[in-house]
Amino acid sequence: MPKQKKSFFQRLTGAVDIDDGYDDAYEEEAPARHTPDTRGRGGSATDLRDGREEWLEEEAAEGQLTVDVYQTPDEIVIRSIVAGVRPDDLDISISRDMVTIRGSREEHKEVAEDNYFHKELYWGSFSRTVLLPAEVEVEEASAQEKHGLLTIRLPKIDKEKQTKLKVKTG
Repeated sequence: MPKQKKSFFQRLTGAVDIDDGYDDAYEEEAPARHTPDTRGRGGSATDLRDGREEWLEEEAAEGQLTVDVYQTPDEIVIRSIVAGVRPDDLDISISRDMVTIRGSREEHKEVAEDNYFHKELYWGSFSRTVLLPAEVEVEEASAQEKHGLLTIRLPKIDKEKQTKLKVKTG
């Protein structure tokens, strides 16, 4: 049976797909798991932990805004939850085929860190770039925020639109 490439999850966790012949995969990989040089960055478990910390720090640098993107016959609409962000703190850049939304959500420290039971809300800067499925009229775009929901409306370019030009004599 040809070997299939492992998924990201399988490589990350060491999981094995049972349907792909668990015994064969375990036998082939068992010796490699015990040799220190085959670990993630070629070092000890401490090195692996450090690698994860670096990865988490990169992720924490800037959050990624979640969006819904859909189209109607005349426009492309992007919606996103931006609760806790003042409209003045949002920066929306639009080109004919791409939209970038940037902003920052500031946390007001009212409680000491060690008094939290859960801390899941995202605080800090965020951004999201959306590649558009059709070209849009940049000058006619509009954005509105209501109850924490940002709605960006982008009118599509009408490629079927035709105009008649009159030739001037001169």
